[in-house]
Amino acid sequence: MTSRIRWTPYVWDAPRPVTPHEILLLEQQWNVKLPEEYKKLISTSQGMTPRPCVFDIGKVKDVMSVLLTVITDPTKKEYAIRDSYSILKPHIPPGIYPFAMTPGSEHLCFDYRTSRDEPKVVLVSVEMNVHPVAESFNSFIASLHDA
Repeated sequence: MTSRIRWTPYVWDAPRPVTPHEILLLEQQWNVKLPEEYKKLISTSQGMTPRPCVFDIGKVKDVMSVLLTVITDPTKKEYAIRDSYSILKPHIPPGIYPFAMTPGSEHLCFDYRTSRDEPKVVLVSVEMNVHPVAESFNSFIASLHDA
């Protein structure tokens, strides 16, 4: 699925793997089941940037700049998934959880509001508006393209 995507360091100079235990703790904290493809991806590529990285929101294009980190690094808190969620939570509907950022500090999020099994992907703008992006994480990753 993600083999056509090349992941390169962004937050750190080298990959920092996430253990299954750390992923399980995140799922328990949010009380969700994260998509399997996402769990595989972050286990090796948290804090990394994809190439290609462009996605479409209707007729508008945006860029996924980085997968948020499950491991919290005190020197890189702006990329930590839990810190991003803490910032977004008071301003967005329940059931939306961040997993990546754009260069404009917008957040790509899982949207569990209509399904507890297969979340949709949405973009939460800096104004805290929620915009649909993809029907699933797999379809989102498959849709990434060059400008």
